[in-house]
This record gives sequence, C-alpha cells and structure tokens, in this order.
Amino acid sequence: MSAPSPSLPAPVSTPVSASASASAGGTGPAAATAVDTASAATNPVDTASATATADRAGAVAPATESTDANRAGADAPATDSTGGPAPTVAELLDFVRRTAENTELVASLPLDPEGRTWLRLEGPGGSEAWLISWPPGTGTGWHDHAESTGAFTVATGALREHSLAARLPTDGWKTLELSEGVDRTRQLATGQGRAFGKHHVHEVLNESGHEHAVSVHAYYPPLPQIRRYSRTGAVLRLEQTERPEDWQ
Repeated sequence: MSAPSPSLPAPVSTPVSASASASAGGTGPAAATAVDTASAATNPVDTASATATADRAGAVAPATESTDANRAGADAPATDSTGGPAPTVAELLDFVRRTAENTELVASLPLDPEGRTWLRLEGPGGSEAWLISWPPGTGTGWHDHAESTGAFTVATGALREHSLAARLPTDGWKTLELSEGVDRTRQLATGQGRAFGKHHVHEVLNESGHEHAVSVHAYYPPLPQIRRYSRTGAVLRLEQTERPEDWQ
C-alpha cells in the first residue's frame, strides 16, 4: 500500500507541551521530560540488529550487523486493525520524510523553551504519528517501543540517536549488563531519518546549545507501551513501563 500524501496531514490533537502533560500525569509520546545530555552513550558506530537472552547478571552481546530495512521489514505486521494491508517500515519512513517537508505544518507547532511540545497526526494505515519539538539540551532518555516498528525524520535542526544493537529480553529482568560493542550512534541533520524494527532501544537528544529541533515520528502498530530505562556505564536498568494513557 502507498502511504497517503502528507501535504495536509490531519492533526488529531491540539499541541501539547511537556509541562502540560506532566501536570496531567503524562510524559509525552515516546519521550520523557528533558534529560541531561551528559548521560548519553558516546560510541560512534553504525546501526545493527541483534537477538540475545540474559538474566539479571547476564550480558547482552552484539549481533551480526544487518540493514534496518531487512530487520524492520521482517518484523512488520501483515495487516492493520481493519484487516487491510499494514504499512511497511518503508512506507512509515516515506511518510515521515514527506511530512517533514511540509513547512507549513512544521511551523504550526508551538515551540516552548522549557520543554518539548507535540502534536498527534494521522499516520498511514492506522499508524500512530507525531510532530515533536525539541528545545536545546532535551532528550527522551533510554526507552523501547515494544512490538511496534517505526521511523522518524528531522524536519528542522539536528538530533543525535544513541541505540543498542541488541534485542533485550522482554520480561524477567530489572538490571542488565551490556557487552562491549552494542552501542550505536547516529547524527541526523535536517531531512535525515531512519527506520527501525520491533523492540528497538534508543534515546534521542537535541545536543544543540541554542537551536530547537522538530521531527516527525510514526509507529505501527500504535504503541502499546513504552519501557523506560536508566543507564550507568554498561548497566541498563528497567525503571518503568508506560501505557498510551500516559502520553495521549
């Protein structure tokens, strides 16, 4: 199926700020409140996929590298909630790229110097889509997207993504030691984006000291939950699990 043209994307919510969401008990789409960029991992290598098992004391090792498109495409659901063809990861990436080129839409998102703002959009094939702003020095913290595949593109400014080239065990652990070589870093300038498969673990940061960034994100199926992590060196700790009602 072809993704619908984003020339006039349909917002399905009014713009929300991180401060407003926090007062209502939410933390925003795939995102927490601002985090200190000094906590980010800094190993500059390319992106890979992985499968691994681990217990509390076990280590998660890096996997053989493969393309994001191959991994995400293999994971993509076959049908959407209505029984029609589900959007592929390539279609999600095409949607966010074309939506990011809609300068009128991007400019309509209010920018808040104190925290991120976001607007829910109508994504292709029943996917969940967001337009998100990033004040200087803000980020998401480490998190995953459960069973959803996804894509995002930078509309203005620049973002840095730190990710793990390892698939974490989905249950049965609170603290995990990461092996050497699992860290990946991407610097994404205006117009650049990426796609990812299920269980992708990352954090996204605006490391600029003075410039806002705006990005477009899409997920399919719509995010069922987000698991959030803290990280100290090679140790990753599961901190909380959020449901859609926490950010919508």
